[in-house]
Amino acid sequence: MNREQIILEMKQRVFEANLTLPKEGLIKLTWGNVSEINRKLGVIVIKPSGVSYDTMCAEEMVVTDLNGNLLEKESLNPSSDLATHVVLYKSFEKIGAIVHTHSTNAVKWAQARRDIPAYGTTHADTFYGSIPCTRQLTREEIESEYEKETGKVIVETFKKRNIEPLACPAVIVYGHGPFTWGETVEKAVQNSVILDEVASMALGTEQLKPTITAIDSYLLDKHYYRKHGVNAYYGQN
Repeated sequence: MNREQIILEMKQRVFEANLTLPKEGLIKLTWGNVSEINRKLGVIVIKPSGVSYDTMCAEEMVVTDLNGNLLEKESLNPSSDLATHVVLYKSFEKIGAIVHTHSTNAVKWAQARRDIPAYGTTHADTFYGSIPCTRQLTREEIESEYEKETGKVIVETFKKRNIEPLACPAVIVYGHGPFTWGETVEKAVQNSVILDEVASMALGTEQLKPTITAIDSYLLDKHYYRKHGVNAYYGQN
């Protein structure tokens, strides 16, 4: 398959993934974006900025290099979050796609400036431990290169807490909202769906029992590793 065909297929996948976000109730208006990277070709494909989900088409997906520079002459402007995606792709080398939304339940935790604790096995099946909330960006960071600094604070959070990005493929940005990722664009979108569900479950759990604590580590381990460990046995071989 030649370069042009690969990029066309990436555009189609990214387009379809973006359309999944409103279908799953994860976004309203144009409050979200999906991107995919091909590291061998050195390209990123991402949703155009501010384009309605009702009218956009696969051909309008924006192609950039790995530094976010446009590669097509007649291109629309890329998502304003492109710089965040670029930082994450450069720092998390195993991920293949990124999703950003303002999904209601996850944003509640971002606005509360809190991690989402692992209260049950639904959480543990996908996220190994609490989903972290970043620190607040400084005024200088916000006023200089806001989107780039958003990516940098996500990376900083994972490094400081020694979190492996694919073991916890999600983050809550302080006062802002969630980013998720995965090895494929389909997996990244799936992680966004699961994130918002566990955010809702965690909120309801705290309302029912404010003194609740995270599940025991051995239950967390069992549910996470039966799906993702070396000896995983969930699903079909």
